[in-house]
Amino acid sequence: MAKCDIGLIGLAVMGENLVLNMESKGFTVAVYNRTVSKVDDFIAANPGKNLVGCHSPQELINNLTSPRKVMMMVKAGPAVDALMDELMPLLSPGDVLIDGGNEYFPNTNARVKKAEAAGLLYVGTGVSGGEEGARIGPSIMPGGSEAAWPLVKPILQKISAKVGPNHDIPCCEWVGDGGAGHYVKMVHNGIEYGDMQLICEAYFILKHALGLTNKELYQVFDAWNKSELQSFLIEITRDIFTVSDPDGSGELVDKILDTAQQKGTGKWMSQHALDLGVPTTLITEAVFARCLSALKDARVRASSLLSGPKTKFTGDRDQLIEDVKQALYASKICSYAQGFVQLDAAAKEFGWKLNNGATALLWRGGCIIRAAFLEDIKKAFDKNAKLENLLLDDFFRAAIEKAQPSWRRVICTAVELGLPIPVFSAALSYYDGYRQGRLPANLLQAQRDYFGAHTYQRTDKAGTFHTDWIKSRKLS
Repeated sequence: MAKCDIGLIGLAVMGENLVLNMESKGFTVAVYNRTVSKVDDFIAANPGKNLVGCHSPQELINNLTSPRKVMMMVKAGPAVDALMDELMPLLSPGDVLIDGGNEYFPNTNARVKKAEAAGLLYVGTGVSGGEEGARIGPSIMPGGSEAAWPLVKPILQKISAKVGPNHDIPCCEWVGDGGAGHYVKMVHNGIEYGDMQLICEAYFILKHALGLTNKELYQVFDAWNKSELQSFLIEITRDIFTVSDPDGSGELVDKILDTAQQKGTGKWMSQHALDLGVPTTLITEAVFARCLSALKDARVRASSLLSGPKTKFTGDRDQLIEDVKQALYASKICSYAQGFVQLDAAAKEFGWKLNNGATALLWRGGCIIRAAFLEDIKKAFDKNAKLENLLLDDFFRAAIEKAQPSWRRVICTAVELGLPIPVFSAALSYYDGYRQGRLPANLLQAQRDYFGAHTYQRTDKAGTFHTDWIKSRKLS
């Protein structure tokens, strides 16, 4: 067999499915896994395919065409560094290392520099879509050594999801240098946290305010998936309500413990938002909602001690369902608005030339947050590449204006009923804060100057000022 087009190391679920995707698109793939028996099992399970099983990194390198391209699908962090150190002495100048895991972008920044100093090229790429996406076409967000892009572009674009009228536009395009690709994937995952929590809060309201059955919830989400809310996450949520418990009666969703787990990418986004001074409030609240859910034992104890409203919802059932739909849409717009504001801030901080319209297209297919309204986001940035905030675009401004009465009614209803909606509330607070020409931070600055002489600026003249507040106060 001729030498392989690409090598992949790490045959966990994502790695295996990416290999099968590559092979199905006409590429010959060399594979290696630290547990060598997994290589043999994988090859045996896929007879007749253009795959070469390798029992060592050296054997994998020997089976690749030059310039060699090696994709690493191993656990983020130290495992990537260890594998990189093992591979670098085996490679030649111009060869390419590709990290397709969920890596924290500063690590990718450092690895790009390390690889380039040794004459190698390094690509840090986000890959989104889960097991199914990896197999049939994920969203791919590559960044790193720009000279590597022509070498990996034919493979990555061919295996990516496709969108457009003719399904020929790849959801894969070069993002930027350094850790830009992994940064965009981090923001994708943060928005995913927000989307999922918003859907859960909508579900919680419909279930507890209206008492909807799982069959009725299926019908609601099915209708929503045929509207402006059409998305992968709405679709799978709809389907979840139909799955019976294999070990008992009723639906499985009601038997699942209400403690959410996380792998850290949402937390990374929130942490870096604080570093940048960007108010990514909705996504941060979504992270905290998962943290609160994890306090299961404490919540159970508190539930028998802490009281709340005894009010029951007595309004129009169909109107509340429509209101929740509109609130979900408006909050979702705020989530994406915050994500793109953070991307702009990061681009400025690191000198990246990010293209927000192109990023929206990357997320249009294959990935977890894929949604119909990403087309509208792309149009907004195509119309104004320097758009400061999605909320200022004519289309989204009109959508928010239409949804606003419903949005406010839903939050008032949830508060009256004692239902927690941290992300719905954070979205509306962000919107109300962003639209205010004057916020109460004038008083905050006065407080800071009073106790710490931190100074303040004035609205009526230039300069920086400090007041001796104790001496200047007027006694009643």
